[in-house]
Amino acid sequence: MRGWWQEIADLVLPADCAGCGRPGVPLCDRCHGALRGPGARRVLPSPVPPGLPVVHAAVDYVDEARAVLLAHKERGALRLAGPLGEALAGAVRTVARGVLPRALGDRPLLLVPVPSARRAVGARGHDPARRIACAAAGVLRREGCPVRAPSVLRQRRRVTDQSGLGARQRRANVTGALEAAPGGGRLLVAGPVVLVDDLMTTGASLAEAARAVAEAGGRVVGGAVVAAPPTPAPTSVPSGTSAPPGRLRPFASGKRN
Repeated sequence: MRGWWQEIADLVLPADCAGCGRPGVPLCDRCHGALRGPGARRVLPSPVPPGLPVVHAAVDYVDEARAVLLAHKERGALRLAGPLGEALAGAVRTVARGVLPRALGDRPLLLVPVPSARRAVGARGHDPARRIACAAAGVLRREGCPVRAPSVLRQRRRVTDQSGLGARQRRANVTGALEAAPGGGRLLVAGPVVLVDDLMTTGASLAEAARAVAEAGGRVVGGAVVAAPPTPAPTSVPSGTSAPPGRLRPFASGKRN
């Protein structure tokens, strides 16, 4: 119910920029540009949780990007899903270049969001990662790419709020917590899987999602997130391939959702 009312409010009430507070616009041009960033980069948490796929982030989790993500996630600024989806699509392009076309053929690329806890979805009125994943899939489909965003993972047990937990505690908290929903295995074998989320910190949730997808018979080829904390220069990991501002060459034809 809250999500429905929030969408109506987003349309009729004036808003200030979620990134910098500029009045009269939900996202100003400068902050929108900050979400595009210089190009997706590979991100590697320390320590690396077992099973974490190669993950690329569109931008650093700082300043305007951090403010926009928090506004969408915690304050229900749902119209920001579009710009955040554009940013996520940039990270997906970088992942896709490393595995396509050999891994795709005529199948769709599956953007599988890491699910939020049911109680968090109820409190927020929406699932942030799912909404952003759908927006990113829409961006890529408009470029001629066969992409789906099936929400096929779910929590099979309750987990503790991750905020305030260290890397080891987060890993223990989510290990074994996810599974494919009934019928999800059939969807997960339809094409290569890119796991997506709004934010990666320790990587524990993405590693658990990768385990759950593999358990259901799917093949994870990488992960993509809107943002991740900046990596200190001495331990930064170059992506090798950055997403240019242009479009990804359309994938081979396939069904679209």
